[in-house]
Amino acid sequence: MGEYKLFCMGNPLLDIQVNGDESLLQKFEELVTDYNPVYVAGGAAQNAARGAQYLLPPRSTVYVGCVGNDQFAVKLRQAAEKDGLKVEYMVVNDVPTGTCAAIITGHNRSLVANLSAAEKYHVSDIKTREKWSWVENADYFYIGGFFLTVSVESILEVAKHAAERNKPFALNLSAAFLCQFFKDQLDSVLPYCDILFGNETEAEAYATNHNWDISKLPKVNSKRERIVIITQGENPTFVAYSNGTVNEYPITLIDKKDIVDTNGAGDAFVGGFLSQYVQGKTIDESIAAGHWLARKSIQLVGPAYPAEKLTYPPQ
Repeated sequence: MGEYKLFCMGNPLLDIQVNGDESLLQKFEELVTDYNPVYVAGGAAQNAARGAQYLLPPRSTVYVGCVGNDQFAVKLRQAAEKDGLKVEYMVVNDVPTGTCAAIITGHNRSLVANLSAAEKYHVSDIKTREKWSWVENADYFYIGGFFLTVSVESILEVAKHAAERNKPFALNLSAAFLCQFFKDQLDSVLPYCDILFGNETEAEAYATNHNWDISKLPKVNSKRERIVIITQGENPTFVAYSNGTVNEYPITLIDKKDIVDTNGAGDAFVGGFLSQYVQGKTIDESIAAGHWLARKSIQLVGPAYPAEKLTYPPQ
């Protein structure tokens, strides 16, 4: 596998994690100065990209999104690069970097997200010679669904390239509200989609709002059949193919006392899946890796992966 063959795009957020109670959410500045926060390169697509890179050889994954020109952007870049992710952020000067404050109290967490600069990504950035060279170099693409609210034009530029060059293009439904309130944006991208990820809530929201079977939607690149992958938490994962085949993959459960944080489990699944898929492994093998990495992730305060680099498949 060559370098940076997986290209990911989404809304980068700096996760700022501290232990405390909900009253801290009113004191955002104090989180950074007084509570020894843990910084994580967050945002759903970036979580998945980090997960893929965790199991891939070095220099395999590049991620694009928008940040501000501030200390949080520096922290975000450092956190991403520590996880081996190559980040090619667009930088804006007038808006701060997007953040997500996470106050952890025992097994519970309170989250406050501020997208800020993440919402400012513009299609002009992906069209620059430098950024487009990453697109041309890549063989696989993964886009977070939340990015539909930011720059559908950028997604379509990448999607059209993927279809023209017969490169697999994957999208995540990401949230039920996207299927309801960003229907037109989603519908404009889906014809280019070779692999679609979602959970049972998102799939139901899509079906309710479209009255269609996702796996059989119109498709631009007829050389690849569409695959729809639906996760259901601790219940089996389903994979539907455009030929009508549906396969079921049971979950290997872990003891409830070992579950620390399920936040980001879906992103970990996608990361694990992509790590094998981009190496030419089968769907069965890729699903197994997704389940494995999600199990590892939920045993940590997340979205996170084990500090030590584990090998997959386990030896």
